[in-house]
Formats: sequence, C-alpha cells, structure tokens
Amino acid sequence: MKSELNSTYSEVTEFILLGFRTPPKLQILLFLVFLLLYMVTVVGNISMIIVIKMDSRLQTPMYFFLRKLSYLDLCYSTVIAPNTLANFLSNEKNISYNGCAAQLFFFALCVTIESFLLAVMAFDRFSAICSPLLYPVRMSQNVCVRLVTGSCICGCINSMIQTGFTFSLRFCGENRLDHFFCDLPALIKISCVDTFVNKIVPYILSALIIITTTTGILVSYASILSTVLKIPSTHGRSKTFSTCGSRIAVVSLFYGTVFFMYAQPGVASSPEQSKIVGATGPALLYTLIIPMLNSLIYSLRNRDVKDVMKRLLHRQWFSH
Repeated sequence: MKSELNSTYSEVTEFILLGFRTPPKLQILLFLVFLLLYMVTVVGNISMIIVIKMDSRLQTPMYFFLRKLSYLDLCYSTVIAPNTLANFLSNEKNISYNGCAAQLFFFALCVTIESFLLAVMAFDRFSAICSPLLYPVRMSQNVCVRLVTGSCICGCINSMIQTGFTFSLRFCGENRLDHFFCDLPALIKISCVDTFVNKIVPYILSALIIITTTTGILVSYASILSTVLKIPSTHGRSKTFSTCGSRIAVVSLFYGTVFFMYAQPGVASSPEQSKIVGATGPALLYTLIIPMLNSLIYSLRNRDVKDVMKRLLHRQWFSH
C-alpha cells in the first residue's frame, strides 16, 4: 500500500503545523502567553551571560558551565518560539521542508548538548564538594573546554543521525503535523514508507544518552549527599543542600520531559500517545518553560549572581 502511495502522491515541499487548534480569540491569548515566556527566557539568559562575563569573581568552572547553559537555553527556545509566535498570527501555519529539517537538527543539537552539559555540571559540583583539593586540577580551564567540546561533538553526531534518518523518509501527500514544531515522532507518524528503523534508531540513541547522562548525574549527587551529611556545620549543610536542590529540580524537569517524549518504546507509533506528546504539556515544558526556569532558578537561588546583579544595577543607577 505504501509503495502505491509513493507513486500516487507528489513529494511534500512544506509541512502544516496543526499545533494548537483553538478559536481565533484564544490564538491571540496563546500568542501573548508564548511571547511573555519567550521574552522572560531571552532577558533572563542574556542577563546571566552578561553578568557572568562581566564579573571577574564569577570566572570559575561552575559559572563557565552555567554561561554555556544559558547560551543553550537561549538557542533552543529561539529555534522553536519565533516560528510558533508567527503561526499564531497567520492563517497558513506552515514551514518549508528545509526549514523543518533545520528546526529538527538545531533542536536535537541543543537538547543533546544540554543533556551532557547537565551531567558535566553535576560532575563539577561533585569534584568541588567531594574532592576540593583536587578540584583545581580536575576542572582546569583546559578540562572545562574539552568537556564542553565533547558535549558539542556528541550533540552534533546525535542530531545528524536523528535528522538524517527522519528526512531520509518519504512524505507523500500528507503534510499535516500534529504538533507546533517539527518534532521527530510527529514527522515519522506521517511518513508513507516503512519506518521501523527510523523508530528504533532514535529510541536507542535517546535511551542511551538519557541512561548515560542520568547515571553520571545520580552518582555525582549521591556522592555529594553522602559528603554533605558528614559536614558538622549546619549552615554549611543547608547552603550546599540549597544549591544542589535547585540543580536537581532543573535536572528532574528536563530529563523527565525528555524521557516522556523520546525514550519510551512506541512513542512514534502510538496514535493515542502521539496526542499526549503533541502540542501540549511536556513539549511546552522543555521548549519554553524549562529554558525560562533555568535562568530564574540559577539567578534567584544563587547568592553570588544576585550580589553581582545588585552591584551592576547600583553602579548603573548612580552613574546617571
């Protein structure tokens, strides 16, 4: 049947993003909500980047990684949000074939890099708290650059494979995606050829990345917890718990939604599950809300960052 479809229908040159099928008045409300979330994300992450770059006291491995995290959050929300905002105001909610491929590639790239970067940040805190004497050697500038470079290489490999396998499929006639951006499960669902390999490869890759990075994170934070419980000072314990608590919250949100979206068997083939993982809930969490929360959590719950922001604002206020 699918081979017959291949000869009956022309190749798809664009996709229609069904996403939020709501009345026009509600579309305007959703546009305003998305715009607010995106603006907070942009302002929050750019502020973090500027603050960390401007203050010499924040030139440490922890803030080096935090600045890279802010870049990533800014990038992967920007891959999704502008096109979604434009579609809210347009009757033709479409995206070109090449634009869809580019969106999937850069989204997969940023999400994969962030997965590894969160694991690297957990290892950084493990080294600082559990082996403070070895910390300057373990997390030297050269090591930090290599860890970020390695994360980027893994991200490039994964996104090339995911995008290559997805867009090696043929899309015959049916071009309506039940999503608000070009996501892998939605694309595989509308293909007119056999997609078995294209379902299995992304699942195995996603599961492998999630298992590898979450194992590193869990081991790091378990070791930190064990070390912190041995600290005699109550103030020292509470300060460390506060810092790690915010990080664990960020990691749990990110990995929970990514696992729900990509690492479950049958995620690309179950119609009911496709509705659940479509344009609502988890997809909104990791495309807009988590990038916004990261900047807020790491700034509002970080005393050093808050102190630097206060000094910069004070200096700016009195300079006028």
